Amino acid sequence: MRAIGTFIASDEPENEEKKTPQKPEDMMSERFLKTRTILLTGEIDKDLSEKVIRHLLLLESISSEPITILIDSPGGDVYAGFSIFDMIRFIKAPVRIVGMGLIASAAALIILAVPKKMRYGLPNSSYLIHQPLSGIQGVATDIEIHARELEKTKERLNAIIAEATGQSLERVSRDTDRDYWMNAVDASSYGLIEKIISTRDELPL
Repeated sequence: MRAIGTFIASDEPENEEKKTPQKPEDMMSERFLKTRTILLTGEIDKDLSEKVIRHLLLLESISSEPITILIDSPGGDVYAGFSIFDMIRFIKAPVRIVGMGLIASAAALIILAVPKKMRYGLPNSSYLIHQPLSGIQGVATDIEIHARELEKTKERLNAIIAEATGQSLERVSRDTDRDYWMNAVDASSYGLIEKIISTRDELPL
């Protein structure tokens, strides 16, 4: 940089764009994607759903090798959960899911998107299944309409859980009527996961 009169002139071209530094979380996501791993954590909402779906489609476009999803979530929007669930089943690349921490509500739905043999849990993971929650407010007619839709969603969730775990629909309906908690051993017995693992080496190649 050189001084000209009372002005300061830069030796760098004026039209050269400055690169915006990457955020740490973006850099971490890139590193995970290089190992075909998606980290699905936090509340499940539209933003998280869009992010996970983008990553799934990107990894599918690169290779048909297996994709690993590490999931730790208290749940959230069931419709965002269904979006992730459907996309996991839509892409051609096989997906395996590892539960860690808390896998609750819509997160428990997502883990059921893959075949049982592709569902794993870490030793201290916990699982929660229940009926979809509603905080709807408004006029009586709107509440009634929403209640009917909620009942349909509940039936769909129960059917998915029953099919994916091998439990009877009657038992699932009874269990999800209230919060139903499971540790990793319970989840394995119930059919939510196939195997409890402690290290990445235990995942099949």
